[in-house]
Amino acid sequence: MINEEAVFWSRVLTETTLSFHIIYATIGVGIPLMIMIAQWVGIKNNDEHYILLARRWARGFVITVAIGVVTGTAIGLQLSLLWPNFMQFAGQVIALPLFMETFAFFFEAIFLGIYLYTWDRFEDQRKHLLLLIPVAIGASMSAVFITIVNAFMNAPQGFEVLNGELVNIQPLIAMFNPAMPTKVAHVLASAYMTAAFVLASIAGIRLLQGSNHIYHKKALYLLMKLGFIFSVATALIGDFSGKYLSEYQPEKLAAAEWHFETEEGAELLLFGVLEGEDVKYEIRIPYALSILAHSNPKAEVLGLNEFPQNEIPPLYIHYLFDSMVMIGMFLLFVSLVYIVAMSRRWSFIKKRWFRWVVGACGPLSIIAIEVGWWLTEVGRQPWILRGYMRTEQGATTSGSVDLMLLLFCILYIVLGIGSIVVLRRMFRKNPIEREIAERHADRKVK
Repeated sequence: MINEEAVFWSRVLTETTLSFHIIYATIGVGIPLMIMIAQWVGIKNNDEHYILLARRWARGFVITVAIGVVTGTAIGLQLSLLWPNFMQFAGQVIALPLFMETFAFFFEAIFLGIYLYTWDRFEDQRKHLLLLIPVAIGASMSAVFITIVNAFMNAPQGFEVLNGELVNIQPLIAMFNPAMPTKVAHVLASAYMTAAFVLASIAGIRLLQGSNHIYHKKALYLLMKLGFIFSVATALIGDFSGKYLSEYQPEKLAAAEWHFETEEGAELLLFGVLEGEDVKYEIRIPYALSILAHSNPKAEVLGLNEFPQNEIPPLYIHYLFDSMVMIGMFLLFVSLVYIVAMSRRWSFIKKRWFRWVVGACGPLSIIAIEVGWWLTEVGRQPWILRGYMRTEQGATTSGSVDLMLLLFCILYIVLGIGSIVVLRRMFRKNPIEREIAERHADRKVK
């Protein structure tokens, strides 16, 4: 028996948890690579500022890891409490990547502790840098394994169904499903991109606030270059994702593009207002949808008319898709302009308005991550396990989910505010100017 109210609140609570967790999880995946690159550049160039970048970022990273652990644990708990039928049906298939994700996290946490404890304990900084490699690998592999679970939900395979139960389960085949390559690559690239722009945003804001320290300028230059590289990577992988959708989830691509009729040479629609099946005030890009789907401007793209009405995702995902793409293009453009301007010594990048633009890149990248995940999850509806189990079939029938939602929201508010307060106090009480002065004083004493 399906409890529609329980299904609704279960979906709301799961979306709330994922929306909060994805911020810390994304930063947690991307920051270790930024730390490693900064420390490597500092060692290579014998530049103390980059070493300090790595050191200070590592301190803040610990806070995000702590919050990510709490919210990640909440997701694991909610899978069992809110979606018991799904876990009973498919839990044994996804158990392996879930276990491997836990192992990857412990691998990351152990070496992170050693890395933080051993600052200034190595005469050769290169040996200390080696400790960070397992941290970066562990953080990225955590994202890989949890994304594999999501990919399996979109493209389930590696089992047979007999009398309503899964048999002949092959976990490795289930893990290496058709959705896995593009989803994993897109998650990793976008996480690195987001981390770069969040940190660049902080540097831009500090310059905007009046600090003229070379530390922030070097940070901004390094991070905008990394942001550009991973923006390009994210865009290219996004193109591959479109081709995956056209082959394996064509109804999701059609819904995201408001593509109602099957046709050749399909246009790509941006924005607009939907009235029935008529779209108004939209921007049309000729042949672009056919190119996105098949790399052929004349290729045929399936329309929503080809699918049963009860298997079509909510059409508002069109706005999620547009928001994700437009923000991604904006970030790529801003980082490219900054890099070119630095090479040509154009002065406008020192203007307040441009630093405001840079400062906005961090929040915008977080918004892009959020709408991207909403697109992924809502675009799979009405399925929790595509083709096998609908969302309402996997949900709990408990009548207490609304109370759980209230309690978890209070938890997330406390964690969110607490993390911001701790991070602000951590760096305000120890500004870079003071830290550099103290390090120079210590060296004179020695």
